[in-house]
Amino acid sequence: MSALIAATRISLLDRSRTREGQGGPQALRDTVRLAREAEALGYHRFWVSEHHSVPGVAGSAPTVLASAVAAVTSRIRVGTGGVMLPNHQPLVVAEQFGVLESLFPGRIDMGLGRSVGFTDGIRRALGRDKKDAEDFAGKLEELLGWFTGEQRAHPQVHARPAEGLRVPPYLLAVGEGADIAAAAGLPLVIGDLKGRDKVLAAIERYRAGFRPSVWSDAPYVVVAGTVAVAGTEEAARRLLMPEAWAGAYSRTHGVFPPLISPESVEALTMTAKERTLYESGLDGHVHGDEEQVVDALESVLKDTGADEILVTTSAHDVEDLLDSHRRLARAAGLTSPDA
Repeated sequence: MSALIAATRISLLDRSRTREGQGGPQALRDTVRLAREAEALGYHRFWVSEHHSVPGVAGSAPTVLASAVAAVTSRIRVGTGGVMLPNHQPLVVAEQFGVLESLFPGRIDMGLGRSVGFTDGIRRALGRDKKDAEDFAGKLEELLGWFTGEQRAHPQVHARPAEGLRVPPYLLAVGEGADIAAAAGLPLVIGDLKGRDKVLAAIERYRAGFRPSVWSDAPYVVVAGTVAVAGTEEAARRLLMPEAWAGAYSRTHGVFPPLISPESVEALTMTAKERTLYESGLDGHVHGDEEQVVDALESVLKDTGADEILVTTSAHDVEDLLDSHRRLARAAGLTSPDA
């Protein structure tokens, strides 16, 4: 077993992907099931995501879903990857995480993202526009100020029960977001591994510009990416096929669809553009048998110096996804070989 992998925290992010023939309620129940399994396997944290009006994703209210996950687990850290701050008023976000931390003390993470609603229609429905993402640093400062009691935008208002609590914030970022995380003194979550050079450059800037804060006294880097583990490299690659096709379809049709089976993907007649996007969607991920994946992750850790790996894999078959998580946990030494 790799000593480097064994010394590294490994966590899971589940996006509550819907699957062909099943609706959103089943996807959310699958997420809760995956969280219970993640805790039993020894993963460090389990995060859920925020998407609005996406046919292929059921997770639209991450703090609500995080509460459900925390309620059925007892040790694993639970959080969001992430709440998209431009979609919300900072006070409301502070209140929600204050409630979560009060109910599940010492287990809640506040993962925050910079995206604003995906389409004009979604942004209008949320009461937001693209400009709401422009002052992300200001919104972030206000949000953190609600916890410390130092926000000045609304001096007569207090975030109850958030004020005085310390819910660890994490910034999901690419490019400029790494600089914001450094200036605010926050842990950085960055991915994916496809654009390795850009990721490495952003991490380097983050570490160089990091300013210690009440939230973190030193840089902390979480590298996020897709990791698929199976009995063979080919079987692991098949796990990636449904998500690769969904990505290709979304970029050619403007709609991110539910996941279909690898067999259904193989039966498709793709256009040249779809085929190119699909093949690109299969590249750049960590996949293979247990030994291959450990070797690949060790390379990632050596390149990035990351403190933690956040696995974001989706698959059409939940049992196959669970098997991948179990194999990764075994290979990384999170569980005993017999688990």
